Amino acid sequence: MTNVSGLQLSVGFLFDVLLRVFLAVLFVELEKAEPFTRKIHEDELWLYRNPRTESFVPTTVLWPLVFMMPIAVICFFFIWHKDRIDLQQAILSVTLALGFNGLITDILKLIVGRPRPDFFWRCFPDGQMNAGFKCTGDPTTIRDGKKSFPSGHSSFAFASFGFIALYLAGKLHTFSLAGKGQSWRLCMFFLPLCVALAIALSRTCDYHHHWQDVAAGSVIGYCLTYICYRHYYPPLDSSYCDRPYVALASQIQSSNNAKSNKNEQIKWI
Repeated sequence: MTNVSGLQLSVGFLFDVLLRVFLAVLFVELEKAEPFTRKIHEDELWLYRNPRTESFVPTTVLWPLVFMMPIAVICFFFIWHKDRIDLQQAILSVTLALGFNGLITDILKLIVGRPRPDFFWRCFPDGQMNAGFKCTGDPTTIRDGKKSFPSGHSSFAFASFGFIALYLAGKLHTFSLAGKGQSWRLCMFFLPLCVALAIALSRTCDYHHHWQDVAAGSVIGYCLTYICYRHYYPPLDSSYCDRPYVALASQIQSSNNAKSNKNEQIKWI
């Protein structure tokens, strides 16, 4: 293990970096895969005949929000506290959450293959349905139309902004004894979640997802980001919730070493 500018670089750290690269590459490849083609019965066709509209939150807006907002918040606290260990651990936490979220969301999309609410118009742009229900639209548009469940916008929004909410709650001691009775801390926790909720609900308003897709995606995203956050940080009601486990472990080890040295000195007196 080596120490470079205050950051511990080890085989474990290199594995963490490679894991995230692997998850990102796998996500990109799964995006190109063909999902399961689910049979649509005539009595449920009305579910998929909603009008085609532009996304209220297009991917050109979603991706910068999802990736840049957590980094901006993390960097803000780094500039404030100058804690390089926290900077490293926070970035590892959020990138792991986003990586797992992308992989699990895409796998579920491919396996379930649920048509989107506007699938009919993706399948038949001219509105003329044939007897065998053979789609005549653009293949790429049709493929994307079979990826309704779960909502990727919702899962990524809650994975990203959910992490921001947890990270802020930890830094501000929102749920520990030090932060009790101060409503502004609680508001700072709920604010990112409200942003994520707005993004998720927009997917039902633009007819790109059913409400079940949005609900499932939101739960998946928040659960994954909570698991990844807790892997690197203590519970939010802990008095040490603002510090990563690595820093706490190092502090305990240093304290134990100091006690050991003191005992050795006493022994030789």
